[in-house]
Amino acid sequence: MKRHGQLWIWLLAGGLLVASAVVYVLQIVIFDDSHATFFYIFQDLAFLPLTVLIVGLFIERLISVREKKALVHKLNMVIGIFFSELGNPLLAELLPGMCSAPEIKERLHVNASWKKADFERAAQFARTLDCKFELELIDRAALKKHLVSQRHFVLRLLENPNLMEHERFTDLLWAVHHLEEELQMRTTVTDLVPADEAHLEVDARRAFNALLAEWLVYVQHLKSDYPYLFSMVVRTHPFQDAPSPIVTA
Repeated sequence: MKRHGQLWIWLLAGGLLVASAVVYVLQIVIFDDSHATFFYIFQDLAFLPLTVLIVGLFIERLISVREKKALVHKLNMVIGIFFSELGNPLLAELLPGMCSAPEIKERLHVNASWKKADFERAAQFARTLDCKFELELIDRAALKKHLVSQRHFVLRLLENPNLMEHERFTDLLWAVHHLEEELQMRTTVTDLVPADEAHLEVDARRAFNALLAEWLVYVQHLKSDYPYLFSMVVRTHPFQDAPSPIVTA
């Protein structure tokens, strides 16, 4: 099939060259002016490198930029669906297990007045966050049930070829999927030996840190491009004492 496609291209190219040659010959025969014909042939050839330059470097780059913007828009839609369906509830479930939970809530209490500098400070804090996770502080059975119920959702996202362009988000999905696998493969998550519990705590902290970093990028994107969605996040994010979708002011 591939060979047939290449043959078709070669036949088309050959046909076009023959057609061009025929037209030039007819021009010479009809107007009896080979000098002018060859003059314009060489003039067209002289302009050809400039044409390649314009098409190759400028027009193609403009098309590439437009395609990249369209891809980023699609990726942001996928990321938004992820946080609505799984990411935001998972942050709320894992947050109590972080030993620095009070400081995290204080540093990441996003509100309507946040500016670019506020997001940058929060992102710096998230990147350097290194605190212990205690599994006993969360409802691990409920966490397992929630993650297992969303298993196919995460796998479908991992099958999305567009996400290969977004390495951070792909790493986040793998971290969440790995935590789900670890919990799902255990018959019990409430009576663990210390070494096994410590292993799960590392997996949970990895997933939380990845969620936190990507959540900040996503929320900042909403702040600049989708203020009505940002308003919902401000009211419902887990880094506040009483999240609620109700508008009070």
